[in-house]
Amino acid sequence: MKRVALLVLLALPAAAQERYSVDWAKLHSEILADFTALLKIDTSNPPGNETRAAEYIQKVLTDEGIPVRLFALDPARANLVARIKGNGSKKPLLLMGHTDVVGVQRDHWSMDPFAAVRKDGIIYGRGSVDDKPHVVAGMMVMLLLNRLHVKLDRDVILLAEAGEEGTTSVGIDYMVKHHWPEIEAEYALAEGGAAVEENGKVQDVLISVTEKVPRGIRLVAHGPSGHASRPLPQNAVTHLAAAVARAGAWQTPMRLNTATRAYFERLAAISPPADAARYRAILDPARAAAVDRYFRDHEPGHYSILRTSVVPTILKAGFRTNVIPSEGEAYLDVRALPDEDMPRFLENLRRVISDPAIEIVPAQTSERPAAPPSSTENEMFHALEKVSRRMFSAPAIPTMLTGATDGAQLRARGVQAYGTGPITPANEGPLGGAHSDDENISIRALEKLVEFTWNTVLEVATE
Repeated sequence: MKRVALLVLLALPAAAQERYSVDWAKLHSEILADFTALLKIDTSNPPGNETRAAEYIQKVLTDEGIPVRLFALDPARANLVARIKGNGSKKPLLLMGHTDVVGVQRDHWSMDPFAAVRKDGIIYGRGSVDDKPHVVAGMMVMLLLNRLHVKLDRDVILLAEAGEEGTTSVGIDYMVKHHWPEIEAEYALAEGGAAVEENGKVQDVLISVTEKVPRGIRLVAHGPSGHASRPLPQNAVTHLAAAVARAGAWQTPMRLNTATRAYFERLAAISPPADAARYRAILDPARAAAVDRYFRDHEPGHYSILRTSVVPTILKAGFRTNVIPSEGEAYLDVRALPDEDMPRFLENLRRVISDPAIEIVPAQTSERPAAPPSSTENEMFHALEKVSRRMFSAPAIPTMLTGATDGAQLRARGVQAYGTGPITPANEGPLGGAHSDDENISIRALEKLVEFTWNTVLEVATE
């Protein structure tokens, strides 16, 4: 496809949005072409093969004269960095999107997960939510900055990173440790938020300013092996099952932090009376416990952001039906609050399980560093608020993400990183979201994310 500048640059002195006006309707086909092309590249991690996606992006950008470099610890898993120079009066702005995706169980999908099937305004495919929309948004912003010859007071950098889905050693960790000058920035925009829509109208724009920290734990049960015809009280499977049940039922202590306190305060200000009363009550120590119980049963997302969560996800034990195994193992997906004291947490978990036959072992996983939350009192967050009001007539609300992103490594280095996201239904079903079967995004949501990213960049990076 021949790429042409389909935009009009208005010369009249005005706000950046008016000086660099974009005809989004004319960019419709280009956005969809790049998005579907990236979805069709199978970058399932493992093995990743992100270099294939990086080379596609590289060609798109270099064809229009934008300098691009690839950085790879593993040749098959390259990270892409593109930079458009500003006048240097401010530190750079980093746009991020990861090119790898989680794997799929193909027999659970109703269509080919790498065919980018389009139906009734929806695009289906692995990575359609997590995280190729941000990759395309970053690409389009770079193209528009270049085509419109936007005058910038800071460099704008695009990082399309590999390995976000659990193998950060080849992606963000590699870039931070070995190529930090290439991506060092004052602000970063990446995944982790959402424009929450109900009855066709965006109600609020969630901007993640911090996130919980993955701290996986293995429970290993030990006992004697034996013939299954002779019951043993030291059966490792029995001990493991009891330990998993106790850990899964453990209601860890509730605790607010600056991000979640601001979230509930702002959410209460825009919610219906009954919901608003509940969100204000969670801020009141005398009433918080009752609301916390309500969240546990009815609003699991809110329940999770108030505590370090513990969720059993994997059980492994035994190899024959008639053999009592000498060992069994379970995995606990622990998502810690950023300031969690993990040695103390492990001691508390030992007390909860209270079984000497169970060994508690911190899992050797790719861990995200804990870091202070990004500020809500700076140029970037104010820009996000302004763009949210202008585009959606909705407030921007800071929040803590229950998942994990590459923004954690940036915050640990002092970058003010913010998670944005596409329009998402308030009552999203079990299918269609990130990591789910039949993952999908509406074309409108994709295009609005591109526009939101563009408008925010203009707010914070133009002269």
